[in-house]
Amino acid sequence: MTLRTSSCVVVVWLAAASAAYAAADATLFRLFLRDGTSVISYGEFARVDDEVVFSMPLGGPSDQPRLHVVTLPAAEIDWIRTDRYAAAARYQQYADTRGENDFQLLSSDIARVLNEVALSTDKDAALISAEQARHTLSDWPATHYGYRQRDVREVVSLLDEAISDLKAAAGRNDFNLALVATPEETGYEQVLGMPGITEQIDATFRVAKLAPSVADRISLLQEALALIGEAGALIPPVEADRLRHTAEEEIHTEVVIDEQYAAMSKRLLAAATSAAGQARIADVERVLNQISKDDARLGSRRPEVVQALSTALQVQLDDARRLRLRRDQWQIHRASYRNYQRAVGSQLLQLVKMQPSLDAIRRLAGPSPDALVTLRSRLAGGADRLQRLTVPEELRTTHELLVSAWRFAESAVDIRYTAVSSGDVAVAWQASSSAAGAILMVTRVQHDIKALLEPPRLQ
Repeated sequence: MTLRTSSCVVVVWLAAASAAYAAADATLFRLFLRDGTSVISYGEFARVDDEVVFSMPLGGPSDQPRLHVVTLPAAEIDWIRTDRYAAAARYQQYADTRGENDFQLLSSDIARVLNEVALSTDKDAALISAEQARHTLSDWPATHYGYRQRDVREVVSLLDEAISDLKAAAGRNDFNLALVATPEETGYEQVLGMPGITEQIDATFRVAKLAPSVADRISLLQEALALIGEAGALIPPVEADRLRHTAEEEIHTEVVIDEQYAAMSKRLLAAATSAAGQARIADVERVLNQISKDDARLGSRRPEVVQALSTALQVQLDDARRLRLRRDQWQIHRASYRNYQRAVGSQLLQLVKMQPSLDAIRRLAGPSPDALVTLRSRLAGGADRLQRLTVPEELRTTHELLVSAWRFAESAVDIRYTAVSSGDVAVAWQASSSAAGAILMVTRVQHDIKALLEPPRLQ
């Protein structure tokens, strides 16, 4: 075969292989379950860790169906069959939409190159162009879902003849066999269309049994009821009644189980919380161990509830252990806490009794000059006496706050007396600030000492 004849044969073959294909609707994938049945995925599905998420068409027009997002365990899927079908579906979708146009572009490009090769007087340049065209053609199916790869292989064989002619004309005898990996043929596999409403109803029941989420199961069963209503005369009345009763019964069962697990959770959590609040570790552990028994009694139907409850009760157990440790620590230090209360009790009582006078200073409402003199006398040297006390390290912060409260009270009285003597309201406001600080700190010290004298509680 001459070079020009070979090129013409390739061009004619490409033209004949470019017949138009009918357009298709959106890609419909199928997920094959382990029992051999399948369910439709409207568009691509997503496999994430140990789950698969997909949109399942449930009723509505075939070109715009209602979609329900479903999550199933990946272990329930026959992935070999599912992936094989997905490849066929992608091939068919590509063939029905862009495939033929892309092939036409390829054909035109290859034909143009071969025409240039046939007319070229530079045999070396023509050989390079022909080999590049062969490489482009060989790689094309692998990046286009294997579309028309049989046709492409035949064209490649014709190109090989043309390349051989070019090499012979150039006096070359190096003939290379290029092996190109091609994708598995998938176009011949049967790709099914949108299932009818009866198949959708059947699939909805099957998927509802496999869905791990209670909300998904109930939602799917409600969709099944809607589909049964839409089916009308397509389903015999007796069968429709049976399916409707099945869906309603399963929904009722799910609701009852939800209520049972909710009651179990409430009861066990309340018991654990009460025991943890009293640092009864053994009681919390008993409640934690009770979960598996109550779950088994209810049929082990809510693993997600059991997991959440177990986590919550483990938190209670950790809280109980920490509280027990804090209470044991408190037992060790309780005597020193009481000794401290006795040591500072009289000074703290004085500050508490002075609070009405301090509040009057805060509000710039007094007290009288005579009362200020009395307060100054009572407060004199008190902070230094408190400062000299030996205080346990764990009480250091509280004690420093008490000393500061005393100094603030003393400062408030002194500054107020100065304000009264000078009649300067600005100075009176300075006294007000000191009085407010003293009141705040005294209240905090009272709270802290009271807390130290009582067994620790859960926050």
